[in-house]
Amino acid sequence: MSSNWGNKVKFSLFGESHGAAIGGVIDGLPPGIELDIDFIKKEMDRRKPGADPYSTKRKEDDSFEILSGFFNGYTTGTPLAFIIRNQDNRSKDYSKLKDIMRPGHADHTGSIRYKGFNDYRGGGHFSGRITAPLVFYGAVAKQMLYDNYDIRILSRIKRISDVEDRELDHINADADDLSGVLSNKKIPVLDADKGRKMEEAIENAKNCLDSVGGIIECMAFNVPAGHGMPFFESLESKIAHLVFSVPATKGLEFGKGFEISKMKGSKANDSFYYDEDNRIKARSNNNGGILGGITNGLPVVFSTAIKPTASISTEQNTIDIKNKQNAKLAVTGRHDPCIVPRALPVIESCMSIALLELLLV
Repeated sequence: MSSNWGNKVKFSLFGESHGAAIGGVIDGLPPGIELDIDFIKKEMDRRKPGADPYSTKRKEDDSFEILSGFFNGYTTGTPLAFIIRNQDNRSKDYSKLKDIMRPGHADHTGSIRYKGFNDYRGGGHFSGRITAPLVFYGAVAKQMLYDNYDIRILSRIKRISDVEDRELDHINADADDLSGVLSNKKIPVLDADKGRKMEEAIENAKNCLDSVGGIIECMAFNVPAGHGMPFFESLESKIAHLVFSVPATKGLEFGKGFEISKMKGSKANDSFYYDEDNRIKARSNNNGGILGGITNGLPVVFSTAIKPTASISTEQNTIDIKNKQNAKLAVTGRHDPCIVPRALPVIESCMSIALLELLLV
């Protein structure tokens, strides 16, 4: 099972949802980086289960223990290894799922790929819980990008179910103002009324023993132009590699994405101009701040489609692989009716890690 990513900085993650711990190793960080532990904790808190009314009732504080590569408040340049211990895992909830395949999960594919030796409890290594180490690394990367390049990374919920937030003018958006609007919200949106309707959609799904998905829009401001490569080393390629590693991701688009296919070239092209201070500006950002795989100085913007939570209490048709017969299943246990709010820091981490890999000398 390949759980490694990166060239300049290599990252590996490990663990299972109901194992003793999860964690990761970050190899290649420069020495002398003063890590803001409180900031990392804050980022971890955004993702942890039980943090909001729509989250699973599994209680994990996601506190981490740094094992190596960190001394007297600074990175040493050696591999930064950390663990996050699992505390509230009720493995008995999954006792009958060894042979009954949960629809929408990797139970079936994992069983085939790993010849029945996969840890099926809570999804094992396929679980969304394994995104916690990704958020740890993302918090380190986000701090480095801000301290060294003044890059700000933000995200919002663009849509939940069929309720969509209003459009955002990325060209004229101010990162500080936008952060003030989005921060400390259960549902980070621009339009508060849309946010309330999204909450209603989640609550309705919960009451119907069902779930809903949505779209997260992630943005990076102050990204300098000229970074990236064409084809296989493009910034889009790096981001896509990470974003599609997040278990719930089912779609990705940059800038206007699929909507750009409806435009004429004269509208889709982001026309440049010099302002009064002889700085290069653009009149639109339909391409999401990337051209030819290389940053063009505009905000890097992409949207990620997050599928509805696969574990639902509504009875579904499935199979029993031990007895080789059809079966019915209503998933019990503790599950999010919507994982989109908790996924925001995960998607931001994908942006942060990709940009750090691109910019780190």
